[in-house]
Amino acid sequence: MLEEIGVDNIGDLFKTVPGKYLLDKELNLPSPLSELELMKHMKELNEKNASAADFNFFLGGGVYNHFIPSVMKYIVSRPEFYTSYTPYQPEVSQGTLQAMFEFQTLMCGLLGMDASNASLYDGASAAAESVLMALRINKQDRIAVSSTIHPDYRRVIRTYCDNGNTEIVDIPFDERGMTDLEKLKEALQKGLSCAVLQSPNFFGIVEDLREYEKLIHESNALLIVAFSEPIAFGLLRPPGDFEADICCGEGQSLGILPGFGGPHLGILTAKEAYVRNIPGRIVGRTRDEDGRDAYVLTLTAREQHIRREKARSNVCTNQGLCALMATVYLEGLGKSGIKKLAHINHKRAEYAKGKLREIGWIDLRFSSPTFNEFVLKLKHKPEEVLEKLLDRKIVAGLSLGRFYDDLKDSLLVSFTEMNTKEDIDNFTACLNELY
Repeated sequence: MLEEIGVDNIGDLFKTVPGKYLLDKELNLPSPLSELELMKHMKELNEKNASAADFNFFLGGGVYNHFIPSVMKYIVSRPEFYTSYTPYQPEVSQGTLQAMFEFQTLMCGLLGMDASNASLYDGASAAAESVLMALRINKQDRIAVSSTIHPDYRRVIRTYCDNGNTEIVDIPFDERGMTDLEKLKEALQKGLSCAVLQSPNFFGIVEDLREYEKLIHESNALLIVAFSEPIAFGLLRPPGDFEADICCGEGQSLGILPGFGGPHLGILTAKEAYVRNIPGRIVGRTRDEDGRDAYVLTLTAREQHIRREKARSNVCTNQGLCALMATVYLEGLGKSGIKKLAHINHKRAEYAKGKLREIGWIDLRFSSPTFNEFVLKLKHKPEEVLEKLLDRKIVAGLSLGRFYDDLKDSLLVSFTEMNTKEDIDNFTACLNELY
């Protein structure tokens, strides 16, 4: 091969790499192992890892520990789904396309919106794509982003809009832990393309979208509502009920493992009027010449299909698999199931809220209504508390000081159906014993 490409040795292939970055010695690798020896070695390594099953998790902040039914693995592991590619040839991809169509239908039903694409990478990229979509629709290079939105979403929005032309106005949160209404009014007076809010927000607080929707639409701006816990809409009114123009967020809670941060599922839905500005792909249902249901890629803004400079492709095949997981999960739960699950999550969090308030050095940071997570104000350093509880096999929450300078004494805790009453009692008992 070296002879064929015209070089004398392997080293010639790396001439463009500065010498200080090249390894000048042989790699220190062990001798080869047989398959049996390798399996034994891998088992020994695995036993050194901490198992998630040995810990109690009260960590949320955008990724949630939910139960995943056994039916999930059975269906999504089928080779026709697990190995399927983006369906460029609809006549041979009917199963994949139907699954995507079902996903879109479920997302519209869950969020109260008119149209959905067939998934994006994650909640952060979905939020950023929603902003780009609003900029295309409204033609104003000024947006407002609430500080109660997940910090990662806000960072990705800034990255996507970092072209020097878009002005981003940060709207602080008020004493309720909600988007500051007066600051939003000030921003709207100068004209906005869109305002991006989140409910339940990053603090777990249910924001009153009615307060904001009227102001935003009276100013001819678009309302984008983000979310990071879709299970909440089994209990709460969906964003579509509040006239959201675009609704976006993270679908990891819908049957997808936390997975050290991914792969996850980006959800983007919108009013029908804006369907041609939705990025990614949209699957439609029609009839074939024999009158049977047939599924097609109705809209798909990929480089292969339209002029490259107009393409808005940021989807990959694996996101189709994550969308399938969400579809199977929601179909398995049904309307009554997701409603019941949401009630369980809310009840567990409210029970924990009452128990935690009994501890002398802990208080609630905000008094606003929450879904399944909320913010604690501590008299001791959150990082210190987290470290001590980790020794007791408890992953206690997320320190907010890394995101907000004025919340360095605050801890975000989350509760799902995976946290039993006994788990919560043990959690509060351990906190009581710390100081």
